[in-house]
Amino acid sequence: MAPQITIRPGHPDFLDLPWDQPLAQWKVENLIDLPKGISRHEVRFLSYSVGIYVVKEMGVAPARTDYQVLRALEASAAPAVIPVGVVEGRRRDPAEEHAAALITAYEPFSFSYREMLAGPGFGPRRQQMLDAFANLLVQLHLAGCFWGDCSLSNVLYRFDAEAIETIMVDAETAFLVPSDSELSRGQREEDVSIMIENVAGGMADIAAEAGHDLAAADLDLGVDIADRYHNLWAELRAEETVHPSERYKIKDRIDRVNRLGFDVEEVGLVPNRDDTAELRISVKLGGRNFHSNRLKELTGIDALENQARQILADLHYYSCLVGGESATEKEVHAIRWRASEFEPTLARIRNLEGIVDPLQAYTDLLHHRYVMAAGLGRDVTTAEAFEDWVARGRPGYPLEEVQTDSKTS
Repeated sequence: MAPQITIRPGHPDFLDLPWDQPLAQWKVENLIDLPKGISRHEVRFLSYSVGIYVVKEMGVAPARTDYQVLRALEASAAPAVIPVGVVEGRRRDPAEEHAAALITAYEPFSFSYREMLAGPGFGPRRQQMLDAFANLLVQLHLAGCFWGDCSLSNVLYRFDAEAIETIMVDAETAFLVPSDSELSRGQREEDVSIMIENVAGGMADIAAEAGHDLAAADLDLGVDIADRYHNLWAELRAEETVHPSERYKIKDRIDRVNRLGFDVEEVGLVPNRDDTAELRISVKLGGRNFHSNRLKELTGIDALENQARQILADLHYYSCLVGGESATEKEVHAIRWRASEFEPTLARIRNLEGIVDPLQAYTDLLHHRYVMAAGLGRDVTTAEAFEDWVARGRPGYPLEEVQTDSKTS
């Protein structure tokens, strides 16, 4: 029987693939081998001239759910892989594992948690990973998405300046509430409980594979993530009471949310419940891309949130050196900074051997410039910092073992 293929514009039609065969039997020329985490489904990687794609095999119903939820999350700018297409009718029985397949875009420079553990372990990255995992669940819940299967294996990780970015991979158990409503507290807590159980299971599996006793497994990792989730949720959804003479607190509230990386779409101001002159402040949140949006608006540069935060600091540093604070002058500074500072430095970085993610390397260099300046007690130019950074072996945030594993992306 002929399969039904739904593909979004701008991608290959995938008609060259043997959809009548299980993925495990494919022997097509554009198959490539890339690191991947554990999955209950067969997963293969395909290289085309326009990019790399991931094909995951499953039944028709979960494939449809996965595709539809990922489409909706993409529309709301939530951190999830990009759905490209879905293939149905590969088998007469729609519940059979080979009956359908989901196609997604490969996430560049990403890696699984097992790749991190296969290297030097979480180490100093542990806190960043836990924060990123909690942040991912918060963002999905803000988008009205109940995951239903949040686990270490269903997340991809990327280095983002001094932080880690997390990306949802598997949405076959997820659903979204209508756009005019939000997840209930009970739904959110159920999702958090599932996460705690799944993460504990993942850590137990890792301990067993390493030949360690279960007592050595980090079974409380999910509880730690849950604590961070609740703290972040409380900060983002908190209501504050202000007096009409304290309107500066409205900006303070917006600034705190922006520092966490979230956009504020609306600010609600309503009279306090006790009929005093005070007002209650609430904010309607947008996506966690405040700094990346700002950087792109000023310079046209696409970057992850924390990369953008650091690059914006570099742009601000440049603006302070050349002077001028008007809106027009800032726009001119952004253009000149990109032409005279950013692009030449990025070109030098790209010419270095073994650079996987040039933009991440650029933020590594900015961090090195700061450390170097603090040690010397004086300002250091980017060019001077570049020479020292290279001479010292290009120190930076990414764990070299993970970056090496991911270089094929």
